[in-house]
Amino acid sequence: MDDFDFSFQPTLNRDMIRGFTDLRFIEQKENILFIGSPGVGKTHLSVAIGVEAARHRNSTYFIHCNDMILQLKRARLENRLEQRLKFFAKYKLLIIDEVGFLPLDDEASKLFFQLISRRYENHSTIITTNKSLSQWGEIFGDSVLANAILDRLLHHCHLVKIIGKSYRTKDLTKELNDSSEDGV
Repeated sequence: MDDFDFSFQPTLNRDMIRGFTDLRFIEQKENILFIGSPGVGKTHLSVAIGVEAARHRNSTYFIHCNDMILQLKRARLENRLEQRLKFFAKYKLLIIDEVGFLPLDDEASKLFFQLISRRYENHSTIITTNKSLSQWGEIFGDSVLANAILDRLLHHCHLVKIIGKSYRTKDLTKELNDSSEDGV
């Protein structure tokens, strides 16, 4: 958390974000949903919170959404779906990164729903996404299913919208601006 440049994302409430490291949200089985454009720090913050959770002996697991879906699909094909769902459901904190970067097919959407339903009110989940909540129907290909997922996620949730520029391209942006000022 100390490595995060809050000055680069001034719209973030620093006290609220730092407050997540007290881990009360895990005790209260609440979720955190980070929404923002690529490069604004969603993954950085989720990992920082996850590291703090692990330091305090909370079982924590980080996975990219697409990787998780591939594991669940493979488990279903191998008749191990129940076992794999239990695996992801057991962690006190599950961090699912990059939800919505790639659209999910019907099977993937239903698997995602099953996992979120198992975790609901049992354990905390952090999700990072670049899609607004109104676009989740597009991610899951079904607005009813998307609403059911959001209903469970948002019931006990801290919603953090990060509005800002990409930290990854800040130096490139500066160079481009400097070049245009020089007439290049």
